[in-house]
Amino acid sequence: MAIHIGTSGWAYPSWKPGFYPAKLPAKKFLEYYATQLNSVEVNYTFRQLPSAAMLEGWLGSVGEGFRFSFKAPQRITHFARLKSCADLLESFYGALEPALRAKRLGVVLFQLPPNFKVNVELLDEFLSVATRPGIRLAFEFRNESWFGQEVFRALTLHNAALCVAESDELQSPDVATAAFRCYRLRKSGYSGAELEQIAAQLKAQGSEGDVFVYFKHEEAPSGALNAAEVLRQLSE
Repeated sequence: MAIHIGTSGWAYPSWKPGFYPAKLPAKKFLEYYATQLNSVEVNYTFRQLPSAAMLEGWLGSVGEGFRFSFKAPQRITHFARLKSCADLLESFYGALEPALRAKRLGVVLFQLPPNFKVNVELLDEFLSVATRPGIRLAFEFRNESWFGQEVFRALTLHNAALCVAESDELQSPDVATAAFRCYRLRKSGYSGAELEQIAAQLKAQGSEGDVFVYFKHEEAPSGALNAAEVLRQLSE
C-alpha cells in the first residue's frame, strides 16, 4: 500500500510564507510542493486539457514517487452528464498519456454536480466506456440519491472507487468499491485531533491498496499544511 497525500492545486502565491518560502519564484512552486507532499489533484483539467509540453514540465518537476490525479472535464460530468462521452473521454485520456506512460498517474476523478440524481443504468454504461487499463476511476457523488447498494455494485464491477468526500454540507459513506481508495477532505477546518484521527484511519487500512487523499485548496495554506502534517504522522 502507498498513501498519496496532497491538495487540489499548488499554484497559490498566497501560500507564502506559511507553506512556500517567501522568496520562492512561482515557477518553482511545484518542485518545492513535491518535497513536502507526494501527490496533487489537478483541477485545471476540469475546464481545459493540458498540452503535452505542460504535462511534461509538471512531470519533470517531481520525483518518481509523486502522483498526479486529474479532475475530469466539466464537458463530461456537467454538460454531457455522462451521456455519449466516448469522444470526450478519448481526448481527455489522450492528454493524460504522458503521466500514464511515466507511471505517475494517480486517480481520475469524476465529480458530478449536486443536481445530478442517481441513474444506475447510465453509470454502468459510462463505466463500460470509461474503464481503461492503468487508469483508476473515482466518482464523487454530491447528491445523496447515489449512496445505495446498486451504485456500489456497479462501481465494484468496474473497479471504480467511491470517492469519500466530506464537507461542511455533505459526508459520503466510506465504502470500498475498488482496489484503491480516494478521499477528498473539504471541511472548512480541521483540528489537530481530527488530523491525528485521519492519520490513524489511514494507517488502520493496512494493505488494502493505494490510497489518495486530497485536502481543499484555499487562498490560505491551511490545506497544504494539514496534508503535510498527516503525511508526517504517517511517516513516523
